[in-house]
Amino acid sequence: EESSNSSEKGFLLLGFADEPWLERILFIIILLLYIFNILGNTTIILVSCLVPKLHTPMYFFLSNLSCVDICFTTSVAPQLLVTMNKKEKSVSYGGCVAQLYVAMGLGSSECILLAVMAYDRYAAVCQPLQYTTIMHPQLCASLASIAWLSGLITSLIQCSLTVQLPLCGHRKLDHIFCEVPVFIKLACVDTTFNEVELFVASVIFLVVPVSLILVSYGFITKAVLRIKSAAGRWKVFGTCSSHLIVVIIFYGTIIFMYLKPAKSRSKKQGKFVSLFYTIVTPVLNPIIYTLRNKDVKGAWRTLVMRNGL
Repeated sequence: EESSNSSEKGFLLLGFADEPWLERILFIIILLLYIFNILGNTTIILVSCLVPKLHTPMYFFLSNLSCVDICFTTSVAPQLLVTMNKKEKSVSYGGCVAQLYVAMGLGSSECILLAVMAYDRYAAVCQPLQYTTIMHPQLCASLASIAWLSGLITSLIQCSLTVQLPLCGHRKLDHIFCEVPVFIKLACVDTTFNEVELFVASVIFLVVPVSLILVSYGFITKAVLRIKSAAGRWKVFGTCSSHLIVVIIFYGTIIFMYLKPAKSRSKKQGKFVSLFYTIVTPVLNPIIYTLRNKDVKGAWRTLVMRNGL
């Protein structure tokens, strides 16, 4: 009877409720970042689809990344903003479980997609003559599908195992959203199996992609150093360094949350780290990829002028 308590009453999502001044500041910051996320990522998707010049593998993957980013942040930010604005920090059981599945699936998809984008950059820089043959449209579509599907599958497995844990009336989630590691801590039974399973999934979705990205960038660095012209070197270096910045922030913060033992980090650290990969990194993607990119800026200007906006 007690374990059904949570499913009837839902949860209390504490967030930053113990520091009202911080909560007010963060509310404004998160709201602004969420608006920029929607505007920036929608711009990338529109430009990539409407400008024929940008119908390339890089922009195909970039628009997929933008789509993941919009959905990923939308699975967390609106509900977080609503909760922050309420005195009673409650969230329904159904809403919490839905968030668990959606955020896990989209976050995992992004992990794979960033690795796919690193492979695309490797092919472009290290195999320029064979690039169009290697990255043909069918392969691009397959790689994007693998990223989306792998996220869906890991979410179904991971979250289904998590939701089955008896919570024995525990209702306080001391976090900013319903997330698997925090949910597991609420259980009143031995969770060793769940923790091992989460660790294995984290290795597959974090350590493996990061290793592939680092190998790709090792080859890219070697190739860049062989380029004779300084301008050519800087162009390639600019594109790739921007991708690496996103990768370091995104994977670094998730690894901290998922692979670092829960006991060795404070709850507050966990909340701020989660803010980074759910709210901050998805805004950085359009900033880093577009503001530093002449192609996108030029294409956007063409699009605006063509439509007489």
